[in-house]
Amino acid sequence: MASKKNKPHEAAEKPEAAETAAKEQTEQTPDSVTMTQEELETVKKHIDELQKKYDDTVALLQRNQADFDNFRKRNASVRLDSYEEGKRDCIKALLPVLDDFDRVAQSDPTAEGWADGVKLVHKKLADILHKEGLTEIPSDGAFDPELHNAVMTEAVDGMESGHIVQTFQKGYKVKDKIVRHSMVKVSE
Repeated sequence: MASKKNKPHEAAEKPEAAETAAKEQTEQTPDSVTMTQEELETVKKHIDELQKKYDDTVALLQRNQADFDNFRKRNASVRLDSYEEGKRDCIKALLPVLDDFDRVAQSDPTAEGWADGVKLVHKKLADILHKEGLTEIPSDGAFDPELHNAVMTEAVDGMESGHIVQTFQKGYKVKDKIVRHSMVKVSE
């Protein structure tokens, strides 16, 4: 127990001891040092080498920063160009469908084969989009909130809860990314 009582007393002495040690060190450290010419030249040479290494490192860091800034700007430009090129390619692929719709709009809707022509234009559009990676999300069977958007529910005899009763709007995805969820009615 006696040692515990001494600790607060020791803590009170530490700041004074630290001050005393600092004064003694200052008194022992001379303001000037005497060196031979050869020692001075060695120290100067070492300082010059350190300064050169420092300057080289700073220059390297500046070059790396400039290279990274240029890379970032170039990458942003390439990404924008790629995006714009993709849009142009998609529009170019859809132009024949637009031409077909123009022809359908100019034709007589009561003429024989008009409905078949519209169906062919629809198939052409679906084929182009499928070629670009668009697939329809199945909307039969069980409801999946990841793929479907339930806008209505209805109690249906003989059908389990959580099954799709009716599809109001088809859903689509491109590869694994959903473009539009299927809009469906689900059984209660």
